[in-house]
Amino acid sequence: MERNALKKDFMVLIAIVIFYAVIQVLMQTGVIGPYYSLNLILMCINIMLAVSLNLINGFLGQFSIGHAGLMSVGAYTSAILTYYYDMPLAVALIVGALSASLAGLIVAVPTLRLKGDYLGIATLGFGEIIRVFFLTNDTVGGAKGFFGIPKLTTWTWAYFVMVLTIVVIKNFINSSYGRSCIAIRENEIAAEAMGINTTRYKILAFTIGAFFAGAAGALYAHNFYTIQPEQFNFMKSFDIMTMVVLGGQGSITGSIVGAVAVTLLNAALSSLAALRMVIYSLLLIIMMLFRPQGLFGITEFTIDQVLGRRGRLGKSA
Repeated sequence: MERNALKKDFMVLIAIVIFYAVIQVLMQTGVIGPYYSLNLILMCINIMLAVSLNLINGFLGQFSIGHAGLMSVGAYTSAILTYYYDMPLAVALIVGALSASLAGLIVAVPTLRLKGDYLGIATLGFGEIIRVFFLTNDTVGGAKGFFGIPKLTTWTWAYFVMVLTIVVIKNFINSSYGRSCIAIRENEIAAEAMGINTTRYKILAFTIGAFFAGAAGALYAHNFYTIQPEQFNFMKSFDIMTMVVLGGQGSITGSIVGAVAVTLLNAALSSLAALRMVIYSLLLIIMMLFRPQGLFGITEFTIDQVLGRRGRLGKSA
């Protein structure tokens, strides 16, 4: 049994490396041009955002819509470190992620006793507070934006940080901590009755989700020369929420598919920005009518299915 698990992990590792190498070669030979390279990097960043939000909304069952605010903390913190202090991207990325994680902890402690819509409004308010802070701070450019950020994000950075995000969150969900989070999602009162410290696990999951949102923000900031507070407003949180709902709340592979689909949709509608939100809204209405659980629901696409055997991750909890 253990040997089969090792064999599957090895096959997944080989597939990850081969995919990276193929894309890298295609980029270096010019087959994939700058426009498509940019969208591939954005795809990796969006996958990080969707998977980290799904940990909070899908696996923990808490309604958070302030993910863009946490992303902005990582983006601005890392940009300050590379712009003013000439730090390498690795240091800026880690510090940016830790800063977002601290911000997530600060918002989680007083608000996670709230439930449902009340928690959603609280996280939305927190995201707006962060946005207004950067909007009025001249050190980072205020409303004009933070210009001159070094372009350090590459396909290699985006891809392997994305893989790390997925691996860490997948292992967290499969651990006893993750099972406790899923138990809270299924029935919080019953989980408390079984001795699970619900507040502790909520704060833990929220902090981990914030960490990877901050890492995504750091990669995002260093993929462009400038960032502005308006890029991290409610509509950005809505974008991330759409990826999670589209793929399925409670499915990592669903989040990946949702993030890829929304990134491609954004790229296709780049010349029709006014219609983007209309199409998003129609997409969500259709999804709620015909498949309210999202494309994957709580089901994971596993290597067993590739080999012809079916497996379910979330349902087993």
